[in-house]
Amino acid sequence: MPLTPSPTGEPSPALSAAEVETIARDAHAGQTDKAGRPYTDHLRAVAEGVRRRGGDEEQIAAAWLHDAVEDDALSEEWLREAALSRRTKDIVLALTKRAGEPPEEYAARILATPGARLVKEADLAHNADPARLAVLDEATRARLTEKYTRMRALLGPDGGPTARS
Repeated sequence: MPLTPSPTGEPSPALSAAEVETIARDAHAGQTDKAGRPYTDHLRAVAEGVRRRGGDEEQIAAAWLHDAVEDDALSEEWLREAALSRRTKDIVLALTKRAGEPPEEYAARILATPGARLVKEADLAHNADPARLAVLDEATRARLTEKYTRMRALLGPDGGPTARS
């Protein structure tokens, strides 16, 4: 098991993939998405999307945690102190939208953070899944479709030089 520094600077075992998944599932327990499905289904789909896109273990861990700080399921302090790689933490923070933040700034932060774009692409792919959107009312579906299309445009063309970085 790889070692990461603890908050005291001493090496500590990194959380395993299974532990990260359990933490994310526990943190989001009881939450549902806009269609009323368990929110953890979304996290699983994003993690699997990252895996299918060739993402590494750090990106998969970030996929499980990508909404945890934004949704107040876990605190930034928890993330700072967690036995996770600096890269995983950076990706989670890059994907954490801030109140009032313009989409352009959000996208720029994602593009500037190594590994974050691939996780966001998996998130967008699941969020924009026509089957997932089909159960929403027309106004919500239209609003979200526009939002996801805009974010994809801000992140640039698929397969570009930052797709895996």
